[in-house]
Amino acid sequence: MTTVLEPDEAAAGERPRQGVLDGGYRVATLGIVLVVTLLAFESMSVGTVMPAVAKDLDGLSLYAWGFSATLIASLLSTVLAGGWVDRSGPARPFMIGLAVFVAGLAVAGAAPTMWLFVAGRAVQGLGSGVPMVALYVVIARVYPEHLRSRVFAALSAAWVLPSLVGPAVGGAVAQHLGWRWVFLGLIPLVIPPALLLTPTLRGVRRSEAAPDGPGRTRYTAAIAAAAGAGLLLYGLGRTGWAMVPAALIGLAGLGYGLPRLLPAGTLRMRRGLPSVVVVRGLLSGAFFGADSFIPLTLTSLHGFSPTKAGVVLTVGALGWSAASQIQGRSKRSREFFALLGAVLVAAGIVAVTVALQLSGWAAVPAWIVGGAGMGFAIGSLSVLMLDLSPEDEQGVNSSALQIADTLGSSLVVGAAGALVTGFGTGRLHPGLAAAGVMFAAIAAAGVVAALRLEARK
Repeated sequence: MTTVLEPDEAAAGERPRQGVLDGGYRVATLGIVLVVTLLAFESMSVGTVMPAVAKDLDGLSLYAWGFSATLIASLLSTVLAGGWVDRSGPARPFMIGLAVFVAGLAVAGAAPTMWLFVAGRAVQGLGSGVPMVALYVVIARVYPEHLRSRVFAALSAAWVLPSLVGPAVGGAVAQHLGWRWVFLGLIPLVIPPALLLTPTLRGVRRSEAAPDGPGRTRYTAAIAAAAGAGLLLYGLGRTGWAMVPAALIGLAGLGYGLPRLLPAGTLRMRRGLPSVVVVRGLLSGAFFGADSFIPLTLTSLHGFSPTKAGVVLTVGALGWSAASQIQGRSKRSREFFALLGAVLVAAGIVAVTVALQLSGWAAVPAWIVGGAGMGFAIGSLSVLMLDLSPEDEQGVNSSALQIADTLGSSLVVGAAGALVTGFGTGRLHPGLAAAGVMFAAIAAAGVVAALRLEARK
């Protein structure tokens, strides 16, 4: 990898800056990339096999919960992880979270009913939220500022192999061995990356400025927000007046919890860190909402097999990875790429919604655009978050960014599921089209929020 020699370093005869795969950064980078590759493979495979799961377990009415349960549980664990990582360092939270994720894989893979499958997915969410916060803190404390954008580009590169083989392998396994092995087969793959990353995790110190207390108010807010999201989605999935009490209580829980979990001014879209969090939440909700329902549309309306449906998800992930590499090596501002990404996500969702009304394969080029938008935006927003965070708040602010991701995705996917099932199983075509319009509107709101990101002086 080519290194950059700064003018003052050249004059002093100092050694050039290292790259993310040079010297002391190599083991950390490889460990981080392998962990993200594993989580990415699970994500790509699950999206492809969910139609098969719903059919086998007679659970179309709970289709969206197969995604939302994971995301809501991840929201809770992400909040708990933020302060935990700041106080104790990332090693113990990372390992415990990974163990819980493995337990969730086992429950989901062995589930005899859709409700138990959803429960297993929730356990996966409890586990997966913690390692991601820990990895963000590792990036902040192990790598110098000038390498962070390249590390986040490497994280996107970690999606390349899963995006190439994950949907196809997941679809093939579901067709020939059964969907259960998509979950059970991942369990032994957790061990190698965990062992590789262990020395780096142990070497990262705890923040001396981090508070020693458990942050009970924050934990209460996390429970309120997670429960509120779950109740809101449950209410949206009901019919008649029965939905009103659950939805209102859910909104109250979110109203109490979110202001205590997110940076001050987030809900008012204040410039700076609050706007960074808002953009992440809106783009994640719009993109992953569309991404979750593309396989259902292709298999239900266009007769695609799970393997063929996975191809569309593959090209979206490849667009994501390619765009992330570009932004990671560019000297343009992070704010520029965040806005560019938001525009492309909105354009991609509009294009894929129209394409899916015409032909399944027409969605392929459209979803490359959407994936590229996420590649430009997500890494840039992550760098902005770290740049705007003092060391003793890196875990908490990383947690806030993950909360925006998971809450945005869970609420949008759940609302789309309620919208689709509200039309009835016999009218999937208009239901899925209406969901696409909703995704596009949320992405457009993300563009507006991205305009609030000010270039740093």
